[in-house]
Amino acid sequence: MAKCYKCGKTPMFGQSRPFSLKATKRRFSINVQSATVYENGAKRRVKVCTRCLRTMSKAV
Repeated sequence: MAKCYKCGKTPMFGQSRPFSLKATKRRFSINVQSATVYENGAKRRVKVCTRCLRTMSKAV
């Protein structure tokens, strides 16, 4: 399952609604990317959502 290492964001669920308004279940996936993060002076590969990736790049 896709989950962000930093914020814990996971997929959300909702409904697809066509013109006829017949509701069918669907899943909104999050955009998760692999990134290298430094923790306690050590490199670590983690899966981070793109919003957290942008925020981390601004903090550097």
